[in-house]
Amino acid sequence: MTGMKEGAGEDPFASNDESAGVEDAATESSTSESATTEAESAAAETGESSRQQRSMQIPYKFRRDGVQDGRERVPLFLQSDTKSGERDAQRELEDRFDDDVSLTDLREALMKTGLDHLDEVEEHLEEWGYGMTFDE
Repeated sequence: MTGMKEGAGEDPFASNDESAGVEDAATESSTSESATTEAESAAAETGESSRQQRSMQIPYKFRRDGVQDGRERVPLFLQSDTKSGERDAQRELEDRFDDDVSLTDLREALMKTGLDHLDEVEEHLEEWGYGMTFDE
């Protein structure tokens, strides 16, 4: 169907010579190439936009409802010198940020830092007796 009402007469846009079909095919090809290029361009812009969104995410501190939001509760038992060091670190970081630092956030940041520095963690564990053997 050409979009004209049936029985309304001849199609005024129809051409009598066969070269019109070739021209129509060329026009359709050009149109589809243009659409493809536009689609690729739009996809590239969308990809760039999503990368910008990822890099522009709101920090965890501001997008949560409370310090426990999105976290699992795990028991944490600390030796007295570790607890004292934690308190000192919290005060120092609060001075650096000129803002309160949540103890929960501090503890997770300390944990993540430890995960990034397993060689230093290994040293502490060795001090506590890990790796010792009593075999002769």
